[in-house]
Amino acid sequence: MLTCYYATMQLIPAIDLLDDDVVRLEQGNYDRVLFRWPVEDFLARVIATHPPLIHVVDLQGARDGHVRLNLVARCVQAAGAVPLQVSGGIRSIVEAHEVLAAGAQRVIVGTALWREPDSLAPFVAALGARLVAAIDVRDGRLAVRGWLADAGLDVHEALRRCRDAGVARLHVTAIERDGTLSGPDLALYETACSVGIPVVAAGGVREQDLASLAALGCEAAVMGVGYLTRLGLNDLV
Repeated sequence: MLTCYYATMQLIPAIDLLDDDVVRLEQGNYDRVLFRWPVEDFLARVIATHPPLIHVVDLQGARDGHVRLNLVARCVQAAGAVPLQVSGGIRSIVEAHEVLAAGAQRVIVGTALWREPDSLAPFVAALGARLVAAIDVRDGRLAVRGWLADAGLDVHEALRRCRDAGVARLHVTAIERDGTLSGPDLALYETACSVGIPVVAAGGVREQDLASLAALGCEAAVMGVGYLTRLGLNDLV
């Protein structure tokens, strides 16, 4: 059986949702859909590989700014005993609690954390270790609202705010690498790991990159297309 750990680093499969399907986009572009697959069927295939956690992103929710709790509940039910971290459209603490109540183990929040310099603190106070701060980076700057808008700050300022607010975990994505299998932005992850907060790395991650990410200190790596290739599920692409 293939393990989903590399040394001490977790390997987490990504499930991206658009409409009612699992999809894979290239570089976060909604017009570049690499494939579509029914949610429950796709989850069944991935769960059979025994992942420690599944990364679920509601791309439609992220773009439109609302949480689709019915879809979260479907994913939780289909995943069974495998825990989920869920993101996409979570714009308030209330919505974050609703996603957790629907069965997610932790929530990833991006847009709502970067509205104002003091937006982070209430989320940290309310959610603690169940909050993962999304650091979605394009050309050194943070992207929000489904990666369609600029947050108005660079990655260094975002990392400083997370450190100062006591964020428990970071989910850092190199947008230009997402869905490309071109390899991760190691300089970005080195910068992120330097602030002393556990980092989940995403964007272009391949099998041969796992050792480098582990050496940088990343807690986990999220793989989309790369995960399918690694576990012999290429027929899904």
